[in-house]
Amino acid sequence: MRSTERFGAFIRRQREARQISLREMASLVAISPAFLSKVELDEVPPPGEENIKAIARILELDPDVLLARAGKISSDLAEIIRRRPVETAALLRLAKRLDREGLVRVIKAAQRASKA
Repeated sequence: MRSTERFGAFIRRQREARQISLREMASLVAISPAFLSKVELDEVPPPGEENIKAIARILELDPDVLLARAGKISSDLAEIIRRRPVETAALLRLAKRLDREGLVRVIKAAQRASKA
């Protein structure tokens, strides 16, 4: 995955790789082909959360990854942050310092704790 690739260019590349036409994709997402074209050309900001999640489903991508590429977070995550801002901020700052393996260990420990 190209981390510097803009949102629109990324979804266009993914759509074309799956041989989905622009009109078909727009129809599946319930947006106009003209709007989707402008999004893919990065002429307008990425669409809203629900449309991004629909695009993710169609392209078989993780919706959180696609939202992050759009500079957004899922509304359920935003709600968690609002409910527990101090704890969530501490957890995210800790996660920032961990490598992938360390983060996976933290996730597994949290999953075990939530079942207890």
